[in-house]
Amino acid sequence: MSDGAALVLFSGGQDSATCLAWALDRFARVETIGFDYGQRHRIELECRATVRDRIAREFPAWAPRRR
Repeated sequence: MSDGAALVLFSGGQDSATCLAWALDRFARVETIGFDYGQRHRIELECRATVRDRIAREFPAWAPRRR
């Protein structure tokens, strides 16, 4: 990735949502990746897209940065 981009391992939970917000605030382009590694709170993966969409809606300046 270039210096103006970041990759965030995003499960949809609080910790990764915080990391995503941090990256969106600092980088011109942010990609997310998520996968099932057997985590205890599977609901996070199920809510992942909803959380990403809500972040874009609540913080419109960040919306074009996410992929």
